[in-house]
Amino acid sequence: MTTKKPDPQSDPAAANDGGLTHFDATGQAHMVDVGGKNETHRIAVASGTIRMKPETLAIIESGTAKKGDVLGIARIAAIMGAKRTSDLIPLCHPLALTRVMVDFSIDTEQSSIDCRAQVETFGKTGVEMEALTAVQIGLLTIYDMCKAVDRGMVMSEIRVKEKHGGKSGDWSA
Repeated sequence: MTTKKPDPQSDPAAANDGGLTHFDATGQAHMVDVGGKNETHRIAVASGTIRMKPETLAIIESGTAKKGDVLGIARIAAIMGAKRTSDLIPLCHPLALTRVMVDFSIDTEQSSIDCRAQVETFGKTGVEMEALTAVQIGLLTIYDMCKAVDRGMVMSEIRVKEKHGGKSGDWSA
C-alpha cells in the first residue's frame, strides 16, 4: 500500500514541522501564506553598530565628509531600505509601512555609531526583516560614505531588539 504525501499547498497542517515556516513538508522553499491571519499593529525594533577609527568618527561628527552629511544620508538610505525589503529578501511579503524611524547615536569612547530602526505597519505579517534591513542599509551607507578614509570599519551586533503585534504577541531581547 502506498501512502500519498500530504500537499503542503492545500493542507497547512502538512507544513514543515521543524519550525521553519518558509519550507513545506517536502523541503521546498515557499512564501508563507498569511491570508488567514488577522491584521494587527505590528512593530519591530532592530539595532546595530559600526566601529571606526576615531579620526573617521571626528569627520562624521564635524560634518566635513567629502560626500556630505553622513548620518542624514544614512537615515534616508535606511528608510529606503526598509521600504524595499521585499525586493531584496526573496520570500518577504511586500508591506505597506506606516512608519520608519531611524536614529543614530555616537559613542566617542568606543569610536562607534549605533543605529536603531523602528518599523511599523498594520498588517498580517511582522516587520522584523524591514527593521533589520533598515539598520544594515544605514550602516552600509556610513561605510560607503567614509571608506575612502577608513576601509577597516566593522559592522556588528545587528539584531532584532523587540517586536510587537500578531499572534505571537510581544517579544524583547
